[in-house]
Amino acid sequence: PYQFRRYGESGLELSELLPHTGRVADRICLVRSMTTESVDHEAALRLIHTGKIQAGRPTWGAWTIYGLGSENRNLPAYVVLSDPGGLPIDGTRNWSSGWLPAVYQGTSFRSGGNPVLNLETPQEIPLAARRGQLDLLEQLNRAHLARHPSHSDLQARIANYETAARMQMAVPQALDLDSESAETKALYGLDNPATRDYAQRCLLARRLVERGVRFVQIFLNGQPWDTHSKNAETLKGLCARTDQPSAALVMDLERRGLLDSTIVLWTGEFGRLPISQGTDGRDHNRHGFSLWLAGGGFKRGYVHGSTDDFGYKSTQDVVSVHDLQATLLHALGLDHALLTYPHDGRDESLTDPEVTGAKLIPSLLS
Repeated sequence: PYQFRRYGESGLELSELLPHTGRVADRICLVRSMTTESVDHEAALRLIHTGKIQAGRPTWGAWTIYGLGSENRNLPAYVVLSDPGGLPIDGTRNWSSGWLPAVYQGTSFRSGGNPVLNLETPQEIPLAARRGQLDLLEQLNRAHLARHPSHSDLQARIANYETAARMQMAVPQALDLDSESAETKALYGLDNPATRDYAQRCLLARRLVERGVRFVQIFLNGQPWDTHSKNAETLKGLCARTDQPSAALVMDLERRGLLDSTIVLWTGEFGRLPISQGTDGRDHNRHGFSLWLAGGGFKRGYVHGSTDDFGYKSTQDVVSVHDLQATLLHALGLDHALLTYPHDGRDESLTDPEVTGAKLIPSLLS
């Protein structure tokens, strides 16, 4: 029911529901030939985040921090900006460190109220008393760690307490949107009730990246794109909610000189079928879907691959989830085949190329 048109000098073809994404058409790399292995939400999310459909594995955010480390001692290296309305499908597994040391898991920030729960000292507790509590707690934790040196959760807890102390000063400054100009707030759509919530998190993402946070994820509550009914109506509302803030993030990163060193990835876990479900819905499709990337060495104004004429199956220059992961890690300076961790008697990796056949897709890169 919606028209498509070509945008920018590249002539990227997009729906009329994405006019703001059209404004950054010449900055994005649009992959039209994605495939995945599952049509189950939880399994497909685990696959795109962790490389396998089984629960309990590290996400690629955790792998990235394991491989690259942190750039800012005062903030977590891996931050998750989840929806104030609730967790996404599969919950905290989307940013778990799995069997990697727990220090590599994502830290959830809220976009409203207290961004990090339990960070501030309650007013009724004197600072000296709190300092004494924390010093005693550290002594107890380190004594316990000396008896159990392989306890990664405890190691992460000690490190997180130390980071939390530094975060008390850094977090309020990093998340203070009042310091942004009126022009920047309008660019993201903070002045529009339809976009405000998502816009806040996109703007927070830029502020965190600006301060050296290595990996930031933005999620929506549940799975609102799961349009088994009212497909056209639901897509219209969701695009209106996310289109402007997403495009603004790309534009804002570029004008601040950060886009070349930052990868923006916009994706779901699979696509929708080209045939109707019921009267006006669409069921899951693992054989063909689209996503886009911007910055970080990916080609600009480029369309990669295609599906058949019906949009059912990727047929040209097909990209698997594992290929995407291999290419993303390469763009971050990491070799997906060499980034490994010993677990259960074998060297595990995100892509497990000997099993999955994961390969780099050079044509996506500049």
